[in-house]
Amino acid sequence: MLKEIRIHGRGGQGSVTAAELLAHAAFTEGKWVQAFPFFGAERRGAPVKAFARISDEPILVHSQIYTPDYVIVLDHAIYKVVDVTEGLKKDGMIILNSRKKPKEVGLKDCRVATVDATGIALELNLLVAGLPVVNTSIVGAFAKATSEVELASVLKAVKDTWSGSAGEKNARAAELAYERLAKGW
Repeated sequence: MLKEIRIHGRGGQGSVTAAELLAHAAFTEGKWVQAFPFFGAERRGAPVKAFARISDEPILVHSQIYTPDYVIVLDHAIYKVVDVTEGLKKDGMIILNSRKKPKEVGLKDCRVATVDATGIALELNLLVAGLPVVNTSIVGAFAKATSEVELASVLKAVKDTWSGSAGEKNARAAELAYERLAKGW
């Protein structure tokens, strides 16, 4: 059972870290994983992509992901300039950082879940260089929306990545996103 995830964000938002956290969480559960970025001439603020794969068996494919099961969108406005639905499987799902309810987003022909990851970061004062950290929240939301990884595994991955108060604050962001996720189906 191979599941493929494409992550859209802007340079500096932590798309690559989100992919790595998902892979770490799934690996903790004994699954086979991959996490990798797509690099071009990206710069801070430019659209970027990262990818993750989760499987119960060894993963033999090593290309970028063209037909994802899930799409994670870190920037609430990027879907207006990038086709985040491109290649999304018929029963696929988009997990979007947005204050809007899933039905208000305007994405058609796919399941949509939303969480205000930016609001959670601001609430927790989870900032890097003055910008809200949304990747840990969105990974918590992914766990709730998909059940592909357990929240406990996400929290372990976060705390393995950041120690001390940074780890605690990022873990709390993942928990809040898990609790606040809004499903549109």
